[in-house]
Amino acid sequence: MSDGLQMPASASLPFVHARSVARRFRNGSEILDVLRDVNLDVTEGEAIAISGESGCGKSTLLGIIGGLDRPSGGRVIVGGADITAWDEAALSRYRNREIGFIFQFHFLLKDFTALENVTIPAMLGKESAKVVKARARDLLAEVGLADRLNAWPLELSGGERQRVAVARALMNDPRLLLADEPTGNLDERNAAVVEDLLFDLARRRRRTLVLVTHDSSLAARADTRYVLASGVLATP
Repeated sequence: MSDGLQMPASASLPFVHARSVARRFRNGSEILDVLRDVNLDVTEGEAIAISGESGCGKSTLLGIIGGLDRPSGGRVIVGGADITAWDEAALSRYRNREIGFIFQFHFLLKDFTALENVTIPAMLGKESAKVVKARARDLLAEVGLADRLNAWPLELSGGERQRVAVARALMNDPRLLLADEPTGNLDERNAAVVEDLLFDLARRRRRTLVLVTHDSSLAARADTRYVLASGVLATP
């Protein structure tokens, strides 16, 4: 990739390779070790789930892998590149080009239509508006919302909003999807729809999926499961 962002292929390392990752926070005189010694390997195209109690550091770990936060110690290598060594400009490009984020809340802009919300990640690129909108239409059709392109977020149901968020996460065709409690705000029926969609899209597109959840049934659908407790990641 250009503009100083290099994601070289690596024959010796998994697609996501985290070693001895630590994250501590200071609260006055108190130091809280949220992550102590996290090691994680995720092969390209694999879907993994990380579960654990609320406040155990699941979202913190996901943020470090996604370049939203920096570890206090350790290294995270994605696609052969040590993202912990990058400056903020490189991390910003990494987040935009290589990562598709899906959060518990959809974070759609209320003054943008579904179609316009999906195009947002591509706004910094050099493609024409026509090409970008065509890809956004295709993605909305893929998540079952071909007839809701011009709907405002307030006109969409909770499940539909989350499906728009999934389409937006795929806009730049990222290699890595990071999902943080992606069905946490949905009722059982809509949660099932979004779960099916997320795993199906990741597998059909051969994209790597890392999701964090407290939902054991959702975690069970992943290829590999981990539990985060006392700052350490382990298999259940």
